[in-house]
Amino acid sequence: MKRTVQLAGGIEQLYGTLDENVKLLESSLRVTTHLSDDKIEIEGEPAQVERAARILDEYNQLVREGHVFNNGEVKSLFRLATQEPDMALRRVVSPERPRHFGKKNIAPKSPNQRRYMECMEKFDMVFAIGPGGTGKTYLAVAMAVSALLTKQVSRIILARPAVEAGERLGFLPGTLQQKVDPYMRPLYDALYDMLDADKLERYLEKGIIEVAPLAFMRGRTLNESFVILDEAQNTTSEQMKMFLTRLGFDSKAVITGDITQIDLPADRRSGMIEAIEVVGKVEGIAMVYFDEHDVVRHNLVQRIIRAYETFEGAGPVPKFRDGVNKTPRENG
Repeated sequence: MKRTVQLAGGIEQLYGTLDENVKLLESSLRVTTHLSDDKIEIEGEPAQVERAARILDEYNQLVREGHVFNNGEVKSLFRLATQEPDMALRRVVSPERPRHFGKKNIAPKSPNQRRYMECMEKFDMVFAIGPGGTGKTYLAVAMAVSALLTKQVSRIILARPAVEAGERLGFLPGTLQQKVDPYMRPLYDALYDMLDADKLERYLEKGIIEVAPLAFMRGRTLNESFVILDEAQNTTSEQMKMFLTRLGFDSKAVITGDITQIDLPADRRSGMIEAIEVVGKVEGIAMVYFDEHDVVRHNLVQRIIRAYETFEGAGPVPKFRDGVNKTPRENG
């Protein structure tokens, strides 16, 4: 079957570097395409040709409405559309619930990223488990900033266990803050990406945004807060239990980590792995699992992750149904 689609414009963005966007469409849907002037001809099995044509028609409509996409954004849209047959591109570009991310316009780049963002809206506690580069921390910070700017919460708290590759804070030079800052740097980087420097500095000075080691959470009850625990695979069982029980009224908690990169001593079990077993089926908690297909860094990163999984004989992490369990309780 053949079908021709009239292009609305932005052909360079549509095709991408070395035609990578259209090649993604072709390989995912098993169709072939041919460009002629401002038209693209699609050939293949009828059902697949219709899917490809629908994706291009939706893309064209968004372009006609004034949406401007760069190469990477087009590739992400096509990846979402080909992996989820019922996904409408408009829903990705203009979600049902508007989100304000400060100076950034952020959209999910894979089905799991979309599911993750939706879970952070619906659930009060979300675990995000998967390799680096899948957007776990960045999207959590983005959703926290959105919740703060829309006054859903009154503050953001970002925490990390101060354990990295066996190093200990006491052996590092400088004041406590100088010792801690290198561990918190990825969180600061995400915040600076979304908020103007002056506004972020004001938020930090007033305690509206707090970036601190996990140990600083002990004894606190966190109300009206969006709390993120990053690198949670490096928590001990005691630390994880302590963190999970800090959640106060009108608050949300997101716990992110990569259980294949644990830097704890060999005789200590990861608190994140234990928590997945203990609270994984508790109502109101969502579990979202990422894999190499969700990596949004260089294409080589996906292949490196896959190679390590094969080398280590690591099977997929057991998933709950649809990556999310049960129904979220209503937020107050």
